[in-house]
Formats: sequence, C-alpha cells, structure tokens
Amino acid sequence: MSPADTVAYLLSPRAVREQATRMLALAEAGDLTSFAVDADRLDDVVARVIATIRAHYPDVARFPPHSRWRHFDVGGIDRAGQLDARLAGLPAEQALRARFDLVVTSVLLDAGAGPVWRFHEPGSGQVFGRSEGLAVASFHMFMAGGFSSTPDAPLRADAAGLEAVTEASLARFFQVTDGNPMVGLPGRVALLQRLGGVMRSSRHLAELLPERAAGGSLPAADVLASVLAVLGPIWPGRQTFDGVNLGDTWPHPQLGLVPLHKLSQWLTYSLLEPLEAAGITVIDLDALTGLAEYRNGGLFLDAGLLVPKAAELLVATHDVGAPVVVEWRALTVALLDRVAGELRRRLGVDAATLPLAKVLEGGTWRAGRAIAAERRADASPPLRVRSDGTVF
Repeated sequence: MSPADTVAYLLSPRAVREQATRMLALAEAGDLTSFAVDADRLDDVVARVIATIRAHYPDVARFPPHSRWRHFDVGGIDRAGQLDARLAGLPAEQALRARFDLVVTSVLLDAGAGPVWRFHEPGSGQVFGRSEGLAVASFHMFMAGGFSSTPDAPLRADAAGLEAVTEASLARFFQVTDGNPMVGLPGRVALLQRLGGVMRSSRHLAELLPERAAGGSLPAADVLASVLAVLGPIWPGRQTFDGVNLGDTWPHPQLGLVPLHKLSQWLTYSLLEPLEAAGITVIDLDALTGLAEYRNGGLFLDAGLLVPKAAELLVATHDVGAPVVVEWRALTVALLDRVAGELRRRLGVDAATLPLAKVLEGGTWRAGRAIAAERRADASPPLRVRSDGTVF
C-alpha cells in the first residue's frame, strides 16, 4: 500500500470499523491487557436499549438520527426554528452555510465539559450541563455573532471571527468561572482558532459537498472524507503519516494505529439534515461507524458487557491516548455494530429502517447516560479520562 493509500485508509470509516473489529476479536480471545467481554450480558444491553428507544420513540420506524440538532431542542425549545426564522429570505446557499457554521462550531465545542459545568440559558431560565449545555451555549454564541467578524452578518463563522476567539471570550459566552469550571477550555479555543486558519486556505464544506453530490445523492463516507480532508489541520498533531495529520488516531501495542474519528463522524451525522434540507440525499449511512465516546462506551462497561481486567482501571485517571482508553473506545465501536444487528433482529426491522445513526439516538447514547445516572450521583462515565477538550 502506498503512503497515500495508507493515509486514505486511516482516514476512512472502513479503517475505524476494521481495527475496532480486530480489537474485539482480541478481547474475546482473552488477549487484551485491559478488557474482557462477557457475551452473556449482550441480552441485557439490548433489552435496555430497546426499552430506551420505545420510551422516547414509540414508532421505531419513524424517528430522527443522532445529530447535534437533537440537542438544540433540549428543554422543549425549538432553537433550530429560531435560526430558521432569522435565515428566512436569504439565498439557499447562504442559509446552508449558516447551518453548517452553527453545526461545525457546536460539534467542535462538544468534547466533555466535566460533571460540574452548567449553562444557565438567558430567557428560558433553564439550566443544562454536559453535551446539551454545550449545544445551547454554542447556539447562543453563534446567534449573537460570537464567531463572526462582521457585525452586520452575525450568523456565520468566518476566519477572522474564529481566530479572534480567546479563552476569555469563550468563557464569557459559556459562563465559565472558578465556581463553574469547564474541562479543556484552552483546547476548545485552539480548535476554533485553527478552524479559522483552515477557512483561510480551504473552500467551505457548504460549497464542496453539494458539488460532490451526483444526481442529488451523496454517500455518507464521502461526507466524512470531506470533513476529514478539510478539517484535518485543526486537530492536535498527535499522529502523522507521510506528513498528514491523522487526527483522532492512536497507537496501540497490538494493533498499530487505531483510527476512531469520533468528533469528525459526529459532525458528519450532524451535517446530514442541513444537506437533506438543501435537497441532497445522503446514502449508505451505515458506512459510518458508531461513536467512540463515553456514553456509548459507558453503557457497555456499566452493564457488564465489557469487564475490566483490573479493578484499579476504574479508579485511576487515564490519558486519552493510553492503551486502556484506546481499547475502550475501539471496543465501543465494534460492540455498537453487534448491538445494532441484534436490535434489528428483535424489532423486526432492517438497516434502512434502523440505521446505526438511529441506534445511537434511540438508543445506546441515551441508555449510557441513564445507566451512568443509576450508578453514580454525578452521572459521570465509569472510566476516568483526562481530556484536553478535543476528543470526547
């Protein structure tokens, strides 16, 4: 395989899925350092997820995919509708760009905020934490022009506006104080500033993706490829190959490089609805993988499907690139595929009706949060990870 082919492979959902599957095979053979798999607990996990889906979406054939747009509606407020009202009358291309800019900035700010931070929403009086809080805070920052350099055009994220974001300005919009601390604030600012640099040198995704749609259709893997190609330079330079930043890709002693691309795939899922609203049908959704993040992974640990080989693994705090974290995240991806297959079988639906994006939404992410709240007062994940605000 040539260097260029290797890079293309590592920046693909196929590589994420194949390396995750290999990780699961090692775990099932008893050959991983940190985790074993208790296959007898799969039934319990699937039953929990089915109950969660039915509680939130009684019609399993009709509910939305996992995406940042779900979080914008938290608390019963139609914030997406508020955006639509402000975009009414604008050219379609400008409206699409605004929706992309909102989603991109919001997803990049979506790494875990920690158990303490909360956002008190002006106007509604509601208080939100974690991912929903980050979504609502980023929505208000976007609507206020916090990412734009042009006061007359606030609903955009442009190069100069992003490069002007500082820890102080982000902390102000996100209400971060000594009494309301947020994990990884400097890392979030650095991501936004690097996004500004990318916008100076690359075409906007809202221009590129419609051009790549053939006959009005666009494979999901092509959306991810574009996201990784355009936004690759923003990620901290942890692993590179042939001079290319591999982003959310990590070394593992048994498998070599293990790509996961959590935030990039989360962003890809979140771009689907703006694209479809613009008349572009995104196809082959299940070419993407599940998300290697702490709610999905926490479900499998808390439910006993993943079993730590040493009790101290759940007591210590681990660096995000530690083998135990890489194993946990890759196993999460592989087990999500297994759970999805079993869900479809039990519910009597196919992958077209219940794609992985809906399994996550219905689903594993919600079930992971619920079981965390059952097990721990602060609903924190079972494995402690030292995050810099750019991965989870």
